[in-house]
Amino acid sequence: MKKDIEIAQEAKVKPITEIAKAAGIPDEYLEPYGKHIAKINLAYWERLKDRPNGKLIWTTAITATAAGEGKTVTSVGLIQAFGKIGKKVMGALREPSLGPVFGIKGGATGGGYSQLYPMWDIDLHFTGDIHAVGAAHNLLSAMVENHITKKNELQIDPTRIVWRKVMDMNARELRKIIVGLGGRASGGVPHESGFDITVASEISAILALSENLKDLKQRLSRMVVGYTYDGKPVTAGQLGCVGAMSLLLKDAIKPNLVQTFEGQPTLIHGFPFANIAHGNNSIIATRMALKMADYVVTEAGFAADLGMEKAFDIVCRQSGLKPDCVVLVATIRALKMHGGLSKDLIEKPNREALEKGFVNLDKHIENMLKFGVPVVVAINRFPSDTDEEMKQVKAHCDKVGAMAAFSSVFMDGGKGGVELAEAVIETIKKKPQKFKVLYDEKLPIKEKIRTIATEIYGAKDVAYVGTAEADIKAIEAAGNDKLPICMAKTQLSITDVPDLKGAPKGWTLTVREVRLSAGAGFIVPLTGEMMTIPGLPTSPAALKIDIDDKGYITGLN
Repeated sequence: MKKDIEIAQEAKVKPITEIAKAAGIPDEYLEPYGKHIAKINLAYWERLKDRPNGKLIWTTAITATAAGEGKTVTSVGLIQAFGKIGKKVMGALREPSLGPVFGIKGGATGGGYSQLYPMWDIDLHFTGDIHAVGAAHNLLSAMVENHITKKNELQIDPTRIVWRKVMDMNARELRKIIVGLGGRASGGVPHESGFDITVASEISAILALSENLKDLKQRLSRMVVGYTYDGKPVTAGQLGCVGAMSLLLKDAIKPNLVQTFEGQPTLIHGFPFANIAHGNNSIIATRMALKMADYVVTEAGFAADLGMEKAFDIVCRQSGLKPDCVVLVATIRALKMHGGLSKDLIEKPNREALEKGFVNLDKHIENMLKFGVPVVVAINRFPSDTDEEMKQVKAHCDKVGAMAAFSSVFMDGGKGGVELAEAVIETIKKKPQKFKVLYDEKLPIKEKIRTIATEIYGAKDVAYVGTAEADIKAIEAAGNDKLPICMAKTQLSITDVPDLKGAPKGWTLTVREVRLSAGAGFIVPLTGEMMTIPGLPTSPAALKIDIDDKGYITGLN
């Protein structure tokens, strides 16, 4: 089979103006970025807001493994499948970050014959949204540094500046740095700082959670950048640069319109990481899509214990959105890894390992049902999967009460997802959602953390180390404790230890730091060894990427 980039470069697609017209978007609200990408002016919402909503399908997955689960390819394939059976459908997905594109994960536009177009632009600079967030974030950082270097009228304690710097790249060497060297006149005030990846910036979360430009500005003004010598929080609003930051974000707040290979309109907007931030696309894009289509497919980052839990407890809580169905993606290869097999053995039939791996699938199904949302398991088929193994997974899903459907959208495009689309429609008809959040955000911080740890992760207890206890006390003292929790946790395990597969029980979650994202409206406990800027692997994906003198791209996926 051809590589993803080869398939993408040979795809026959329509101009974005035709896609917009088919979706009912008037020309006056369309802002083209070339032939195949456009932004939608926020003024269009006034034309949409009174229309009834379509059905909202949220795609998630079992715990990530090196075998791959295919969550985004399933999301795109499902969008195409709804189109294949004549349904008015729209996608609402996240934008990829350059760090993973050039690191391990690669792009995030699907794969095979279920991709978004143009994948090379979406995976790289796209419409500049991530760059705009990086610029706004670092402007605020520069304003903080300048303030303490000059008169420091706000009395910011340099040892308690919590607003770091960002870049959209994997760079482990910048995690912890010293800034301000060279004397006050040329360098500033020396203090510890560091970099996060841009998609972990609180501004990334704010962009995805804001309802409009006014809401964006209000959220930006609430962001805490540091604390005074007597422990009081200092906000971005007090530094007076929210207007300038908002100007940098004036286009980034507008949703981006692209298409699938089969011509279904898809909004790509928002990019917060799910293992650090809340991991979902923008509320603005999802709301718009729900007014323009009968079925909307969105996606939560990483596994259901991360992006999906955060979608329910943060996104739905803040926006009022209620999912009609969750599609939980699983592969036989990944299940066998959760059952104890190494990656080099997963393509060989092994019913025993597959059976043992069901524990991870079952835990995620159980978790989703706690929110009152029906679940459909999408069994993403690989060529090495046997019919016997496929039947084994299907039978197990029947036994635990979750409808399951086979999917071959990577190889077959939309027609390979028709069974899944029909299963989703049937589930929505037969099992109306009774959505509820997991906890009351007014509970004490530690109680909210414990609820997620025990109910979602399967832990028995929580241990607080490092600065975590002091961080919690500072947040409580400032009156910012009545917010939902956004766990920063490894995506490679349902625990906080990356190497642990399956669904372990009886373990203790370790919280080493707790950060406040007052503008985004959540509290971020950092668990285990979770880093807020990734590093590059031994063999980065960047080593395989190239473009020739005729503009032909290779290595991007």
